[in-house]
Amino acid sequence: MSSISRKDAHAIVKKAYASVAKKQSCCCCDSKKPSPGPCGDKKAAAAMTVPEAELGLSCGNPVAFAHVKAGDVVVDLGSGAGRDVFLAAEKVGAAGRAIGVDMTPEMLRLACRNAKVFAQRTGLENVEFRKGLIESLPIDDASVGLVISNCVINLSPDKPRVFREIFRVLRPGGRMVVSDIVLNRELPESVRKNERLYSSCLAGALLRAEYLGAIRAAGFKKVKVLSDTARKPRNVGGDPITRTAAKALAGAASSVTILAVK
Repeated sequence: MSSISRKDAHAIVKKAYASVAKKQSCCCCDSKKPSPGPCGDKKAAAAMTVPEAELGLSCGNPVAFAHVKAGDVVVDLGSGAGRDVFLAAEKVGAAGRAIGVDMTPEMLRLACRNAKVFAQRTGLENVEFRKGLIESLPIDDASVGLVISNCVINLSPDKPRVFREIFRVLRPGGRMVVSDIVLNRELPESVRKNERLYSSCLAGALLRAEYLGAIRAAGFKKVKVLSDTARKPRNVGGDPITRTAAKALAGAASSVTILAVK
């Protein structure tokens, strides 16, 4: 568990991701030709309808594991610039809907701008973005069939509450497919109170057993790890970290994709 308070956690995450959104707006979205440049993952963006939505912040690909079907209603937690929302929206088609939830105004503005680009390029108008905390989703009870999230739940200061909220908004038989960071061992105090490492999805992460236990405690019947990859310390924060920190973090975390069924 991180040493950073719940109030501070939200403030740290908002500040960090507002900065990312502003940088994306300046260097990627004002040109006539889409180019993620230093703001995103060029390889991932190349295959996307809206490459402007790729910010290089992901730790997995929940849409690829979710078996999204035409007509599905999908909610993406911590939707950022809309990357996974747009991927899901193309799969659900005109009969379905893809809803993104994010707490950062700058990200929501960027996502809404990207949504206009998405509609122009696909002819689909099945995307919506809502402002809200993932601990208190602006979604009706039992109203969606699939909830996804990509490296966001670990940023929440109250992960058990997030899973309870997901359970609440899913219909009976609905699915949750999330990609996230889990810990393989406890982190040292110096790491757990590091704000940069918190916003980089590490300092606030739960131990693997705690994470899976919180999902089951929320009421999910079936919980399955679909993918599991060791996370390299040099990837933390997007740039090399100090030798001392790297030694402390080596083998400490993994990127996982998890399926759970209500």
